[in-house]
Amino acid sequence: MMPDYRPKPDDRSDNVEKLQEMVQNTIENLEEAHKTLQNEDLSGKEREAILAKNERREQAIAGMRREIKDEAHDH
Repeated sequence: MMPDYRPKPDDRSDNVEKLQEMVQNTIENLEEAHKTLQNEDLSGKEREAILAKNERREQAIAGMRREIKDEAHDH
């Protein structure tokens, strides 16, 4: 018998919940990174990498929050 390659139905009913969980996880990672930045043993390169990653996290959080608003508006 041939495998069924049809796409699964698009179920977005729990998107808001999943996005909110992703935002919370990203915020927790951001907070942990802020704590790590308090470590005086970090090299300049390590500090720069953490700061850059935190900036990307903040952008991701903003994007996820926009998506939450869009999803909530659509339902």
